[in-house]
Amino acid sequence: MSTPLWQPSPEEKEKTLLTRFSHKIQEKYDLPNIEYSTLHQWSIEFPELFWEEVWRDCDVRSSVTWSKVMSKSGFSAKIGTESSGWFEGARMNFAENLLAQGEAENEALCFIGEDGTTSSLSYAGLRKAVAQCASGLKALGITENDRVAAVIPNCPEAIIGMLATASLGAIWSSCSPDFGINGIYDRLGQISPKILITVNAYNYNGKEHDCLIKIREITQRIPSIESVFVVAFTGTPTVLQDKEQAWPELLDPSAGKLKFAQLPFDHPLYILYSSGTTGLPKSIVHGAGGTLLKHLTEHRYHADVQPSDRMFFFTTCGWMMWNWLVSGLASGATLILYDGAPGFPDIGRMWRLIDDQRITHFGTSPKFLGAVNKAGYSPKANHRLDSLRAILSTGSPLPADLFSWVYKEVASVVLMSVAGGTDIVGCFMGGNPNLPVYSEELQCKSLGMNILAYNTEGKSVVCEKGELVCATPFPSTPIYFWNDKEAKKYHQAYFEQFPGVWTHGDFIEITERGGVVIFGRSDTVLNPGGVRIGTSEIYRPVEEMPEILDSLVVAQPWESDVRIVLFVVLRDGLQLDAELVAKIKNTIRKDTTPRHVPARILEIPDVPRTISGKKVEKVVLKIIKNENVENIAALANPESLEYFSNLREELKQ
Repeated sequence: MSTPLWQPSPEEKEKTLLTRFSHKIQEKYDLPNIEYSTLHQWSIEFPELFWEEVWRDCDVRSSVTWSKVMSKSGFSAKIGTESSGWFEGARMNFAENLLAQGEAENEALCFIGEDGTTSSLSYAGLRKAVAQCASGLKALGITENDRVAAVIPNCPEAIIGMLATASLGAIWSSCSPDFGINGIYDRLGQISPKILITVNAYNYNGKEHDCLIKIREITQRIPSIESVFVVAFTGTPTVLQDKEQAWPELLDPSAGKLKFAQLPFDHPLYILYSSGTTGLPKSIVHGAGGTLLKHLTEHRYHADVQPSDRMFFFTTCGWMMWNWLVSGLASGATLILYDGAPGFPDIGRMWRLIDDQRITHFGTSPKFLGAVNKAGYSPKANHRLDSLRAILSTGSPLPADLFSWVYKEVASVVLMSVAGGTDIVGCFMGGNPNLPVYSEELQCKSLGMNILAYNTEGKSVVCEKGELVCATPFPSTPIYFWNDKEAKKYHQAYFEQFPGVWTHGDFIEITERGGVVIFGRSDTVLNPGGVRIGTSEIYRPVEEMPEILDSLVVAQPWESDVRIVLFVVLRDGLQLDAELVAKIKNTIRKDTTPRHVPARILEIPDVPRTISGKKVEKVVLKIIKNENVENIAALANPESLEYFSNLREELKQ
């Protein structure tokens, strides 16, 4: 589509932090203009200058300055086993930077529970709570590099615990309480935490779910856990056992002023986890400095987050978007935290939240937007939504029908479809307050990220589909994988396909405008007759159909080639008869090409997804091929896999 769905006015562009930064760089380095393409090109040609300017422009706090901004010109052969080579010699603390920007009386956190529970903390109150928690952790012997883990909802105590952990130089790792026992153990069991923070129970979809039953089994399985601190998250009385203590017991009321351990730029901050659908999740260790700088660029320049803003992202503590959201404190914003089902008690819940909390930046997923659209609900007709300045979407590619639906039925603000992931705790491509929005396109490559599309020969292509690669280093690469001393898993994950170039695993196309279209994961690309087809090319037209709620597509080995098999979830009361099958095929053929048309279309009751909401095509294909699936604990709905087992015989036809 060559006509933009939205574009900023000259007055709006002039007010953005990106424009202010662009003017500063143009003047200092004699750039020809302040166009984004000019700034981005400069940022990848002179990365050491760019990241130094980000540091200075964002007023990053450090007790010791660096000796060199960037000591490596390319990805090191030993990456994952040593220093990243960024800001060598600097001494800093992540928590100090998150707590330094907000005015004492300003609201730092506002929590809203599914049951209507609310609480609020000012920046002064947050600093005090973090000081008390840090003092309590220190009294328990927590020091640099110890692991503090949490199985906890998206609530203030999660942020307090993380900041206290980071202030001491310990490492934080969290899971959502809706993970199963094996899902939690597969993650935390790898890292041997000393302290575990959790809740008695949590609410979801109108029901209370006990948490301590699974936590008690986890503490039996992980002997390194010395103490468990339990937040009384619901009103249900709890009898604590063995190593368990109430959350207030961790907080030292006599704690003095918060002290921050001054640590190297690459000091480990977070352990995040891959989805783990093909084996044990990879334990990905991210450094404090790289995480901070990446999030500052994304919040301030790409999302235009300013101190008066109120940020929201629908996330759990088991998804990297929680870590991303929390860093909004470093820009002095107020974080709006919500825990519960987004559609309870009705589909208007999130939209009321925007109005009630005056949210400026609303983050969600294509799945949620699609559910609201399919429900026939118009947020614009039912809510003011006049506080909104940006809508962010991630988790999967945002299809064309939802781009147009947002502008018709939600709000005329910048719609930022962003993509990156756990591997970089940030985005490769994303939003831009100064650029127009085009249907299906991510607006731009992120600053400092040398993004290219490689064809199978390893050559950069434009206006052709290819592998998403990043050709030069950036500060938020993982510092290493846990228990991967020789970095073998690290290299296999990112550098095996194109040596010396980060290969991310997405199938993309870079447009002439410099925007990016994502076609799905490259390891799920369909390849019938040698034609590479991204899964999103089929999901888009199929899921726009009113009869279909959800879908999943795989390439089944068939007669020395592969054939496309499409599974669909239908609206209640509908049947997959010959007429609907023909309609689906015709819709796909009309929107794409005859090669995209599935050979088989079958009905299923549910699409299997990871806990973070991603479809698991590879797992379904393994089941169809009668291969072993190693880790169903990574799934939010593992029971959905049984249906595919029952379809094996039918798929032999």
